Amino acid sequence: MIDHGKHNVLGVLVDAVDYERAVDRIASAAHEKQPLGVTALAVHGVMTGATDDSHRHRLNQFGLVVPDGQPVRWALNRLHGAGLNDRVYGPTLMLKTCERAADDGIPIFLFGADQVMLDRLQASLLDRFPSLKIAGARPSKFRKINAEEKSEMLAEIKASGARITFVGLGCPRQEVFVYENVDELSMPMLAVGAAFAFHAGVLDQAPPWMQRNGLEWLYRF
Repeated sequence: MIDHGKHNVLGVLVDAVDYERAVDRIASAAHEKQPLGVTALAVHGVMTGATDDSHRHRLNQFGLVVPDGQPVRWALNRLHGAGLNDRVYGPTLMLKTCERAADDGIPIFLFGADQVMLDRLQASLLDRFPSLKIAGARPSKFRKINAEEKSEMLAEIKASGARITFVGLGCPRQEVFVYENVDELSMPMLAVGAAFAFHAGVLDQAPPWMQRNGLEWLYRF
C-alpha cells in the first residue's frame, strides 16, 4: 500500500497513491460517513487546473486526486521521487471501488450519462459484482441545473441510502459538481468521467500496451 501524500504538478496537488490505498481511503470515508472528493486526473485534467485559477482551487480542495494518466505518474516519480509502479486509472479505480463496496455492503449511487447508458452500466456492474447494492441512478440533464433541481437531486441521493456516489459528467463539469456538493452529501464522491461509457460497453478502451506507454490519446484520436 503506497501513500506518499500530495505533490505539486503544475500547481495541482496530486496524491502519490496506489489502487489499494485509494480504495481503502474511499471505503473508510464511506463507512464513517465523511465527505471525500475524489478525481482521477490525466494530462488534460491537470492542464485544466494549471491554466484556470478557479478550477485549480477546486481541485486542490479534493481529498484525493489520483494520477490517472501515465505522464502524471511519470511527473510524480521524476519530480518528487514517488516510486509509483502504476497509475491509478479512473475506470479501474471505479471497478475496484465497486468490488470493495460489494464486499463491505456499501450502497452506491450513479449520476451522469443518459438513461440508456446508465441501464447498461448497472447491468454490467451487477454482472461483475452480483452483491453490489446500487441504491439509485440518475442521468445528467446535459445542462446547468437550477437551485431547485439541485436540491431535489441531493435529496434523492441522500434518501437512497447510498454511501458512495460516482459522477460521470466529463471534465471539468464532474469536478465542479463534486466540489460543490461533497460536503452536503457527507460521503465519497468520485469523478470518473469516461468510466461510465467504458463499463457500459459504449466506448472501447485502448489496448493495455498503449495504456502502459501513455498512448491512450493516440487510440482515441
